[in-house]
Amino acid sequence: MRLHQQFTGANIALVTVFAALIAASTLVPAFELAVGVPLSLQTFAVVLAGACLGPWRGASAVLLYLIVGTAGAPIFAGHVGGLGVWAGTTGGFLAGFVAGAFVTGWIARSARRAGRLGLPALLIACAVGSLIVINVIGWGWIGVRFGVAPRDVLVAMLPFVPGDIIKVVVAAFTAAAVHRAYPGLLPTVEAPVSREAATTA
Repeated sequence: MRLHQQFTGANIALVTVFAALIAASTLVPAFELAVGVPLSLQTFAVVLAGACLGPWRGASAVLLYLIVGTAGAPIFAGHVGGLGVWAGTTGGFLAGFVAGAFVTGWIARSARRAGRLGLPALLIACAVGSLIVINVIGWGWIGVRFGVAPRDVLVAMLPFVPGDIIKVVVAAFTAAAVHRAYPGLLPTVEAPVSREAATTA
């Protein structure tokens, strides 16, 4: 989908709705397990946005959420907001959300275009976006920013893995239900170029 085709009323509405969903996911109390990192539903909502909307719209929903939170709205985990959050332990995860949503959406869109957008493909998309992309960026930030040794980072990360896996599975099942209800949500091919545009190109 070309850039100018992203800015339609329907796409803007979808991006806004999923940004609100990510913000709403922080309303559920988070549990702080290790090194100041909370266990919350944010990653569920982030990969769900990518799995449902595709790479560009999914990442845009995350960006909108981050912009509003950075501006001061208390919609980050722990009901906080503001620029200072980026310097804390969760700063890397916030950045990882954008990449995670994009990668999840890219895999889902590729599966859709190949005619294989089912639960297995969505499980892979959500797992890669959450368990690999978001975790590598988020925990990598903690290791670099706070000088935590890789072994200690791994030990701190392990208690989060079961919860992350559950969120991946629930997100994939939810996305599968969404795509069954709205099969045209992800395009199968690039939008065609009009005959007039092709003639003048």
